[in-house]
Amino acid sequence: MTDLDIAEVAHRAGVPASTLRFYEEKGLISSTGRRGMRRQYDPGVLERLALIALGRTAGFSLDEIAQMFAPDGRPRIDRDMLSAKADELDRTIRELGVLRDSLRHAAACPAPTHLECSTFRRLIAAAASGGVATPARRPPGRR
Repeated sequence: MTDLDIAEVAHRAGVPASTLRFYEEKGLISSTGRRGMRRQYDPGVLERLALIALGRTAGFSLDEIAQMFAPDGRPRIDRDMLSAKADELDRTIRELGVLRDSLRHAAACPAPTHLECSTFRRLIAAAASGGVATPARRPPGRR
């Protein structure tokens, strides 16, 4: 199979060309050269981009994802790292479940106001102390 143009890779991977250039700067992918002014990539880059997308979805940073590839570009995924991330996701799921249940209670609570609801007050106290899970934010365009 012949090399793919940056526009074709962007289209197939569902990411903007700017993300491909950013990933290349970070050392996550590499181009095989240029045809005119356009970068060319080996077709195997699509699988690598899929692994990067999976890692991002799981909450790994780009630096953590970079560690999951050997110098030759083949996946070298640390199983302990995967297990630790799964444990982290379990904690987040539990925290979000408590948050969901508290919000559902507050929505249906018979107290005259939310501030008179003891469950809602505990939720406010947890938020004030940083005890409420907040979803991680990614900068726009940085998939």
